[in-house]
Amino acid sequence: MPVRIELTRSMFADHETSLGSMGEFKVSTFRYSTGIEGLRIANQRGHIDVLPFKGQQIWRAVFDGRDLTMKSMFNEPVATQTYLETYGAFFIHCGISGMGAPGPGDRHPLHGELPNAPFQKAWLEWDEAAQTLKIVGTYQYAVAFTVHYLATASITMAANSTLLDIELDIDNLKQTPMDLMYLAHANFRPVDHGEMVYSAPYTPEAVRVRQAIPGHITPKPGYKEFIAELAKAPKLHHILEPGMGFDPEIVFTIDMQADRDGFAHALQKRPDGTADYIRYQPSQAAKCIRWICRTPDQDAIGMAFPATAETEGFTAEKAKGNMVELAGGKRWSVAMRLGALGQKETADLVARLAQR
Repeated sequence: MPVRIELTRSMFADHETSLGSMGEFKVSTFRYSTGIEGLRIANQRGHIDVLPFKGQQIWRAVFDGRDLTMKSMFNEPVATQTYLETYGAFFIHCGISGMGAPGPGDRHPLHGELPNAPFQKAWLEWDEAAQTLKIVGTYQYAVAFTVHYLATASITMAANSTLLDIELDIDNLKQTPMDLMYLAHANFRPVDHGEMVYSAPYTPEAVRVRQAIPGHITPKPGYKEFIAELAKAPKLHHILEPGMGFDPEIVFTIDMQADRDGFAHALQKRPDGTADYIRYQPSQAAKCIRWICRTPDQDAIGMAFPATAETEGFTAEKAKGNMVELAGGKRWSVAMRLGALGQKETADLVARLAQR
């Protein structure tokens, strides 16, 4: 049986403190200058910095000496639940009672309540036989007459690995159905001349650029023209040439295809032959969103966000039929694997995707 170690807020001091070693893993706790608790889990290949009581965000992911995390305006997480006032994490859960940019009539905040949710419980699970270390957390959310659910999130790190397994379960604690929306915001750092490779047809019909402009962004000159070009030829964005107009952001909806094992794959092949990588099961999250932002202040690529809907807000997505209806007492789950690939792993996956 795995060994379970409960985490409490009192275990996090202003200076980094060792929590212990488990196999090759080293675990330490600390507190950012903003007061947010941080948990560092390290193996032989790198480390992740997790916010166990703040949405279970992965604030930083560093493997093989490389920071995989987007460039942002935030060196540290901020003590706020407002999405754009503390935006710089490597990974963020979004949803659940709303997601995307709220449209007219929507009441939910940008990307819902889950990104910076104050998780009530957190713990570690050390599995010596499997050589894995998992952080688990739970958040119970209720609004009278509207929604009541339990979110259970986990991140599993394996020995000598540069990949993370992330899972989320949503239990509807009501006796009546609830509408559910979800998106996994995995924010890698782009690299000039990086190449997008993914398991979808590279056609305008399957790779659709968002042409509506949400209220939280201000387009620059030439932005609408660039979107019009991408709408006709999405392959234009497959090589991240310096100076391309991803300012402030470009968003795609992609019809990802599962392989024989049920997984869709996306990677950013780097010029040195390594890659950033994510896979998930479209059977769990029917939509795929790609987000690219390249500005002097923020540099990020979300190669493939597993999602249940597009990003136009609750009312618009419900009208499209992009809503998960979770029956009373039932559970919805999603899982994904993401991180870094070495040169051989990258070459093998690119070759396999080329044969689809």
